[in-house]
Amino acid sequence: MFWYKLVILALIGGVIGYLTNTIAVKMIFRPLNPVKLPFNIQIQGLIPKRRVDIARSIGEIVDKELVSIETIFGSFIENSGRDTLIEKVKEKLKQAVHANLPALIPSVIKNMIMEYANEIIDKETENFIIEAAANLMDDATIHVKIAEIVEEKINGFEIEKLEELTIQIAKKELRYIEILGGVIGSIIGLVQGIIILNM
Repeated sequence: MFWYKLVILALIGGVIGYLTNTIAVKMIFRPLNPVKLPFNIQIQGLIPKRRVDIARSIGEIVDKELVSIETIFGSFIENSGRDTLIEKVKEKLKQAVHANLPALIPSVIKNMIMEYANEIIDKETENFIIEAAANLMDDATIHVKIAEIVEEKINGFEIEKLEELTIQIAKKELRYIEILGGVIGSIIGLVQGIIILNM
């Protein structure tokens, strides 16, 4: 009889723990819209209720810790091949100088001008590109706000879609939380049963 009662109490504790955690997991998103209860109490899912704050926090974390304008520019310059870009710009500049020299200039003088221009182009182009990229990056840092873009995108999601994505990503972990509630509830029921039945 003692063991029968102990098992019953453990099962009751397990069911209560499992149901409690299942409800808690559901209440991360549900109810989607505020529900008014008596005594001026209002309930709403955690994420729908704090959506704006959560979106802002995620945007700030992405901007400060994960992806910055500097990182994006650095990756772009590195992956696009800076040396190749510099050589292409040099070639274009040389072609432009050659094409715009008046035809009346004698070949000897034209060659001297081209030689001098090529020397300047070879010497200054890399510094110019690096400086231009730095200026562009500074402008982008001022005008492009990654945190605001991320925040806007998250707030633009339908809350049902956000719930669906979250569950898809964390389905296994959420299931473990529910099962863990049942296990902990069973242990608590067992301990309570031992204490109560031995009194």
